[in-house]
Amino acid sequence: MSPRKASAHRAPIRWIAADLRARWGHALVTVLTVGGIVTALVAAATLLEGGTNPWRGLFDETNGAHVWIHVQNGQGGQVAAPTGIPERTGVAGPYRSAPVTLTHDGRNAPLALRALGPEPPRIARPVVREGRWLSADDADGVVLERSFAAAENLRPGGSFTVTALSGQRHELVVVGIAETAEQGFYPTSTPGLAWTLPRTLDQVEPVIGRSQSVIGLRLADPGRDNTVQVAGDSAAQFDGRVLRVSTWLDVQGAMMLDNRLFGLLLGLFGGCGLLAGGLAIAHAVGSRVLTQSRDFATLKSLGMTRAQVTSMLIVEHAALGLIGVTAGLPAGLAAGRFVTALSLHSGAGIGLSPMLTLLIAAGTAAVVILAAALPAWRAGRTPPTPAVLVAPPRGRLSKLARLALLVRLPPALVLGARDAFTRRLPAVLTVFGVMIPMMVITIGLGCLSTLDNILRHPEQVGQAAALEVRPGRLPATRATALITADPAVRAIYPGADMDAVVQGQPRTVLARAMGESARPYPFKVVEGRPYAVRGEAVAGQGLLDRLDKKIGQRVRVLVGGTPLIVRIVGRVVELEHDGEVLSFGIDSLPAKDATPPEFYSVVLKPGEPAEETAQRLREASGDALEVRLVVNPARRFAELRWMILIPVMLLVLIGLSNLYTASVVAERDHGPDLAVLKAMGLTPRQVVATMITGTGLLVLIGVVAGTMAGASLVARLIDVQGHTSGVGAGLGHPPSVLTLVTAAVAALALALLFRLFLARRAALAQVPVATR
Repeated sequence: MSPRKASAHRAPIRWIAADLRARWGHALVTVLTVGGIVTALVAAATLLEGGTNPWRGLFDETNGAHVWIHVQNGQGGQVAAPTGIPERTGVAGPYRSAPVTLTHDGRNAPLALRALGPEPPRIARPVVREGRWLSADDADGVVLERSFAAAENLRPGGSFTVTALSGQRHELVVVGIAETAEQGFYPTSTPGLAWTLPRTLDQVEPVIGRSQSVIGLRLADPGRDNTVQVAGDSAAQFDGRVLRVSTWLDVQGAMMLDNRLFGLLLGLFGGCGLLAGGLAIAHAVGSRVLTQSRDFATLKSLGMTRAQVTSMLIVEHAALGLIGVTAGLPAGLAAGRFVTALSLHSGAGIGLSPMLTLLIAAGTAAVVILAAALPAWRAGRTPPTPAVLVAPPRGRLSKLARLALLVRLPPALVLGARDAFTRRLPAVLTVFGVMIPMMVITIGLGCLSTLDNILRHPEQVGQAAALEVRPGRLPATRATALITADPAVRAIYPGADMDAVVQGQPRTVLARAMGESARPYPFKVVEGRPYAVRGEAVAGQGLLDRLDKKIGQRVRVLVGGTPLIVRIVGRVVELEHDGEVLSFGIDSLPAKDATPPEFYSVVLKPGEPAEETAQRLREASGDALEVRLVVNPARRFAELRWMILIPVMLLVLIGLSNLYTASVVAERDHGPDLAVLKAMGLTPRQVVATMITGTGLLVLIGVVAGTMAGASLVARLIDVQGHTSGVGAGLGHPPSVLTLVTAAVAALALALLFRLFLARRAALAQVPVATR
């Protein structure tokens, strides 16, 4: 290659290096913007994929079963595995399981003890994470499921007491902690799960009729339709003794609920941030084409081709985008692992698949290149005449400027109103560059407002009761008398939770008897009305969707093998069990299933502290009552506050980047005008007011439009997410007017302060310098 050709090839590289040194601030903002967008997108994708990865990874590691069937044992002994199902490739069990109550540190928790041998099974084998598996010498040993052990603060070597249905107590020792893909995480999925030796279970619960058999089926074809068919055919073989049926679809949904919400929210921030970032980069490159028109003309006159000028700008911004992507990938992966580790109660979070990581990186880089391509193409079309300047459009005053003259505003404000829309395309990019971040910030504020509303008013999600009291060893009448005698108690509602089998469905749903039909539990009914007579019920959105039912239709379920027919008269918001909950009065249960209440939901008088009331009830009963505080299900979304803060900072950075670009364009276009005005006597303060007014009007339009758009969309978005996840619509709570006004004023003030900092340089410049 000749020296002249080599120099021609090195010239673009030298120009890019010199331009980056001269405009390092612009380069830094671009890198931070792209890096922040990639961080948000990778974290969102990690959470979304992490919603199914916990189940998928555990399922593969444990060689899990696709269908689990829980069958009530008779006095004659355990049941046999179902037969005649060719799709079945493996059977786990039947395993004997007995319900017990765990007592530890003054707390009681439901627990299912399951009998397994010293050798873990081939199918659905628990994977030990801490300690060890059971040995033949562990007469009182037990292995706990990991999320249950974390909730109860139990570790290998610890001990606890279990109480069987007969009232007999036994001391058990934790020898290990394991994970399984059989059920979701505790307490979302209850009861807790523990494995022990068959002889230990026989000592805890010697009566076969008070236990159940658990059978797992591993299918060769685990497709959705085939899973439903096999589960239904298998359950039909047990003559109505099926207590519960669950499939891998249930477990996957239970494990992904929280992460899915977090991931979708971060995905919204990341997607809108990507759009706003693309507009910011296009605006920045377009402004450079205007402000550096002489440089590009000089380069063209020195022999550079149109393609070389275009490629220089594209390569420069592609390099900045690559640096941002490289910095954002590890940050996003670390953030995703951290949040999934918190939500999974695990020491290590879930990673992102390499293919999806590559797709996010390539997609972001493509957006950066496309955003820079059109302005770069315009730069390549610059005429090769160094003296040519791209002057701002001239003509009549805008309508806004004429209105400012009509109302006799000060000259500085009139001139600023004129300057705001001198160039239509940059003005539109500035408005949208501010509007999109402001819209997403408003949506984030709406999510926080919804969360705060649930925390302040838990009755709106079915949590009117502050305490749940179980009679324990006291008779129901005595327990009721003790609770109602407390001065802080406003009302009590007897209740019982049961698994109900829906005919024609392979899975069970939660049947919740709460209160009496004439005195129903105070659910917030968002559609229809509460149940008022026997045979009426309310349901969650997930149950209505699953059964394809509407309000006013009847549902037939099996509770303990007994048919129960109820008419759905209302829909309530249910945060638990994917909304697959059927609630009715306890007197709607068939006479043969009418047992004393399992618990009492206690509603306190306003302002009464739940902790003190619980302590008084325990003391009054001599610790016979089992009293626990009802935990607001919205507390598990507390991480949303921090997860929203980081994307908001990213969007603020993108908005300031757009504002910086708009300021550069304004100074370039109107620098000579400002110099002339200063020479005519305009003070530096008036010059600053002119520049702030020009950009401030665009910012004001973007802030107001973004706030209004976000406020109108946030409730709908939350309701759509609630409907698709089974929770149901009716949760969305837009921010208050005061919050919206405060956020808009804060955004506008930040933008004007930033613009003031930039405008002071131009205002203090000498007249000869400004006119060059």
